Amino acid sequence: MKQWIIGSLVGALLIFTWQFASWTFLNLHHPQQKYTPHQDTILAFLSEHLGADGGFYLPSTPKRATMEEQQALMEQSIGKPWAQVFYHKAMKDNMNRNMLRGVLINLVVVLLFMWVLQLMQHRSFRSILLASLAVGLIVFFNEPYTTHIWFETFDLNASLVDALVSWGLVGIWLGWWMKKEG
Repeated sequence: MKQWIIGSLVGALLIFTWQFASWTFLNLHHPQQKYTPHQDTILAFLSEHLGADGGFYLPSTPKRATMEEQQALMEQSIGKPWAQVFYHKAMKDNMNRNMLRGVLINLVVVLLFMWVLQLMQHRSFRSILLASLAVGLIVFFNEPYTTHIWFETFDLNASLVDALVSWGLVGIWLGWWMKKEG
């Protein structure tokens, strides 16, 4: 039990520390969060025209539009501007709560990964590291890359680096901590 607690705590902190570095002083995700000097004008316009919190894809059809209406809009939109807007009526100061939730989720995913590693009959530093990198790639392909295919996100490379570095660190740590010969 001690091995699981220490292993998952250190692994969670490694992921969290990398995430913190990636989003703050390394600023790898800047392309997804660019500044515009027109932000006050844009926010005022959105506040006036969007009634509630939500994610908006522009252009889009109403919820009950027919397939023909959807197809017509798609054809009319080719070559024209489009946008995704994630709108919130009020910014909240949940930094501490969100950071705690992030650490707790990291703890859960490392615990789940340790459980999978326990099922391996022949654990070695190398097999644990490679399994961890495979998890990083699964995480990347499942969400950031699949989202990018459809919505052309701007921080795809940063997401790949995040997945490989954070899970690589976990693999190095757990490879050392959990390995057993034979």
